[in-house]
Amino acid sequence: MWDNPRLVNAAASALYALALALIAYAVALVLAESPAFSLKTIVVGGELRHVARGEIVGALQGRVKGTFFTVDLEAVRALFEGIPWVRRAELRRGWPDRLEVRIEEHVALARWGQRRELRLVNTHGELFSGQSDATLPVFSGPAGSEGEVTRRYLAFRSLLAPLTLEPSQVLLSSRLAWQLRLSNGLGVQLGRDSDKDRVDERLARLVSVYPQTLGESRHRLDYVDLRYPNGFALRVPEGAGPETRARKRV
Repeated sequence: MWDNPRLVNAAASALYALALALIAYAVALVLAESPAFSLKTIVVGGELRHVARGEIVGALQGRVKGTFFTVDLEAVRALFEGIPWVRRAELRRGWPDRLEVRIEEHVALARWGQRRELRLVNTHGELFSGQSDATLPVFSGPAGSEGEVTRRYLAFRSLLAPLTLEPSQVLLSSRLAWQLRLSNGLGVQLGRDSDKDRVDERLARLVSVYPQTLGESRHRLDYVDLRYPNGFALRVPEGAGPETRARKRV
């Protein structure tokens, strides 16, 4: 090999290129860790209504490591998304010494469970921790059912719109039966979906006859049971008048 000038020159060139690459890597590593490129500013954007500056400072204080080149963006994103009311954070580097962050807040749609649990459901059907003084409907259901309860709530609200009523409570039981409490206080037992009769179809039937039936009642109604194939049962509060349990055909 050493008697072949071409091979010797090729080997020398390869070693020279490797040495240059190692030098460039070492220089880049030194520059990346250099205090000259330490992060000095974090710019936060987005429409913030619930996230306060103090919460951001508290979540990031002493936890953002590295320089402009070495900072772990995923780790910083996780810090932001651990702040209450932050649904998503998008980060990018801003030359030469800052991070630019855009925050998307949760938009609360309903409360989940009891008020003391401090859990809310956003408009995407996602559960999150937070407090709100707004008047919100209450959802409840088995673990992991938040998305389905949200989807059904929106469907029920649309069906009830002609009556200017809304669901104030939506409950999905462990047996997958649906119950509503409407904005006028009326309880609605919808039952379970079946192949022949889905709960939204039952509610639609009630809406279609409500103005001529329940809407004309002289009594304050307490409860309506829609789990009948061709009618429903009514109940008025005790002391409000004669018991109204007779099934009404629709």
